[in-house]
Amino acid sequence: MVPQPASSGPLTQLPDGLIAVVKADCPACSLIQPVFADLAKRVDLTVYTQDDPDFPEVADWVVDDTDLSTSWHLGLDAVPTLLRIEDGVETARTTGWDRDRWEEFTDVENLGPDLPPFKPG
Repeated sequence: MVPQPASSGPLTQLPDGLIAVVKADCPACSLIQPVFADLAKRVDLTVYTQDDPDFPEVADWVVDDTDLSTSWHLGLDAVPTLLRIEDGVETARTTGWDRDRWEEFTDVENLGPDLPPFKPG
């Protein structure tokens, strides 16, 4: 039997737009930290942080997931994970940092221009 987080009840509806799931202890997440702030200005973005409620920054678009309940319900096995949510339902996901893939996925150009183009999660 797979252990479940204490708050493993029904997941409240996810916000529409993009959701990123990250943790401060992830080298790829730390590398692309500036991308999250940039995306939050350009699209509807919610970031769930697994290990530090102040990462990637203190902002109204950052949600504390240190109990991992949202991550568990989403079935995540790697971070960073970027998801597209439509009508409360996941329609697509990608993991790791791949600038070309993230630009295509988000329909936002010039993401992290000073960052390496790829870093696995």
